[in-house]
Amino acid sequence: MKSEAIEVGVTKAKDSSTQKGVKRGVYIPDFILRVVALVTTLASAIIMATTNETLPFATRFIRFRAVYYDLPTLTFFVVANFVVSGYLLLSLPLSIFNVVRSRAKNSRILLIIFDTVMLDLLMAGASAAAAIVYLAHNGNTITNWFAICRQFYSFCRRISGSLIGSFVGVAVLILLILMSASALSRRN
Repeated sequence: MKSEAIEVGVTKAKDSSTQKGVKRGVYIPDFILRVVALVTTLASAIIMATTNETLPFATRFIRFRAVYYDLPTLTFFVVANFVVSGYLLLSLPLSIFNVVRSRAKNSRILLIIFDTVMLDLLMAGASAAAAIVYLAHNGNTITNWFAICRQFYSFCRRISGSLIGSFVGVAVLILLILMSASALSRRN
């Protein structure tokens, strides 16, 4: 009878330690993905904010210039990426807390809520900027908007690269939300 009770206790202890290891196995990639999203959104914001190109015209006094802040949509894109980067930086300690204390449920719910809000903000900024980048590359002949990328090649290349980085951040945030939700559902 005693040996059966000891075996049951040992089995429960093994199951508990295995479950704890599985939960930590979910939260460590969460931390790594937050760092990846932080790097991509911060890089996107910095690349867009430092993008400008000036083309000389017939004289040296007249020049054409392309700068991100000439278009409010690209300004919104930069601000959205900086806000999301700041949030991701501030969420890293909470993510570490979830690695250490894998049973913390309220902090995980809080992260899911804020991750969703930041996903919405980042998606809005990236989608709006994607429309401007499309117009910059292709123009719109019906409204007489000309494609500027034939003249401002460096500017267009940089804003396109910045947009790709932001959409990588969107994908990582979606993955973070799904991982957090699945970790919470497994716990109950």
